[in-house]
Amino acid sequence: MIFLVIRALALTCRGHHELVLENLALRQQLNALRRKAVRPKLRTRDRLFWVVLAHTWRHWRSALVLVEPDTVVRWHREWLRRRWTRRSARRRAGHPSTDAAIRTLVHKMAAANPLWGAPRIHGELNKVGVAVSERTVSRLLRQSRRPPSQTWRTFLTNHMATLVSMDFFTVPTLTGRVLFVFVLLAHHRRRIVHFNITEHPTAEWTAQQVIEAFPDHTAPRWALRDRDAVYGDIFRRRMAGMGIREVISSPSSPWQYPHAERLIESMRRECLDHVIVLGERHLRRILTRYGVY
Repeated sequence: MIFLVIRALALTCRGHHELVLENLALRQQLNALRRKAVRPKLRTRDRLFWVVLAHTWRHWRSALVLVEPDTVVRWHREWLRRRWTRRSARRRAGHPSTDAAIRTLVHKMAAANPLWGAPRIHGELNKVGVAVSERTVSRLLRQSRRPPSQTWRTFLTNHMATLVSMDFFTVPTLTGRVLFVFVLLAHHRRRIVHFNITEHPTAEWTAQQVIEAFPDHTAPRWALRDRDAVYGDIFRRRMAGMGIREVISSPSSPWQYPHAERLIESMRRECLDHVIVLGERHLRRILTRYGVY
């Protein structure tokens, strides 16, 4: 290697700059090919050599044999990406985390003394020489005493027999009118309890549909609905008078009332997407036959 460097310097002094760089490029590739491998395995120094050579020699692509020129450019980009990733990495800052032994001790004291709060536990820790702030103890207690909340799937499963879902969907007619279809679905047997059609839905009309769907004290315990503005004050008072508790989904979360959404999608895909609705009477006849089916 020393001899190669001296020879390269000598040729450079004689004015053979292009020849020196081409000679270096070819010799470096021959050294890589001499290694005992079916496919030459380029090392980090090989890639660094070609990255530096690409910035030094204009005609470096003409002497490149082992890999494609785009590969050398990719090596350089990957090196830049790793370099800037290391420089922009977040350094650990802020207060040090609480020691694991202190966390375990606080949890044990809270489990053994359920009536103790953060001030009492903080005072007991100070008595035994454990230096920790009351705010830290309060934060640890919130993490350990947070009651587990049931998921939506668990809620739907637990209240399946006493739960109904309600929702609106629109159907355009032949003349361009838009009809609103109100659907009530019982979760226990996935049965359509009631449906009706109107062109101008209001809170009074929607409340009347619930009364018609559940006469003679047959109202369910829970009703799952979205946050549509049609469910106004009159509708909520009527539901409360019937003893039905409303479960309101989160904004823009149709997955929280999946049974009604699945029913509406089935009605569209299996029936309404294949016919042209002439009017309200025609739509009512179609949906009645679909409900019987």
